[in-house]
Amino acid sequence: MIRIWARAAVALMLMAGAALAETCRDMVFEDQSYAICDVTVGADLQLFLTGADDRPIGTFDRLRDQVEAGGQRLVFAMNAGMYHSDRAPVGLYIEAGREVAPIVTAEGPGNFGLLPNGVFCIGTDSFAVVESRAFAAAPPDCAFATQSGPMLVIDGALHPRFLPDSDSRYVRNGVGVSADGQRAVFAISDARVTFHEFARLFRDGLGLPNALYFDGKVSRLYAPGIGRDDIGFPMGPMVGLLAPGR
Repeated sequence: MIRIWARAAVALMLMAGAALAETCRDMVFEDQSYAICDVTVGADLQLFLTGADDRPIGTFDRLRDQVEAGGQRLVFAMNAGMYHSDRAPVGLYIEAGREVAPIVTAEGPGNFGLLPNGVFCIGTDSFAVVESRAFAAAPPDCAFATQSGPMLVIDGALHPRFLPDSDSRYVRNGVGVSADGQRAVFAISDARVTFHEFARLFRDGLGLPNALYFDGKVSRLYAPGIGRDDIGFPMGPMVGLLAPGR
């Protein structure tokens, strides 16, 4: 009986490992290539900003070291919102239920201020991408949240300021959420794309009714399952999926 339970436990561990290995994948949509990481509710998805030394974590190496020091494994990670020169979040940032920075609802310069912008919320039983002013009016219960902008897809419609023939191209990353709130899908382009192309990926390629832009020039992904460990300047907020260490 003990051996049966042991075999069952090993089988469950192998199944979990296989599922995590398949979390990230490569995808081609409209002749553009992307890396996609798919997370379902119940997985250990968190946002990260500062380490135990109260300094910004900043790099995937430091984040991985921190996660492993806690006995866990970093399955994937991605930059997750815009930040100031000191790497403090530009807008709302909630980590482990604590609000670190307040929400910003005013129009402003740059991509962040290109309204409507939005908030990615990790709740206890659902994910959400919510337009910022709607979030401020009726804040959902978020264990983790990060504000960025612009929104890419709003209730199935592309952001009204996006131009199909735009010549503004960057490597871009962001997140979309399924209609039932049970899936969050993170994406980063392998080459430079327009906002319109990137938003169409979420709406038409992934079938997600709401999606939020994270950033452009600094977009990076850590996903060892598909051979990604992008390098670059230190980052502000990051999102990461954790799993039991091994």
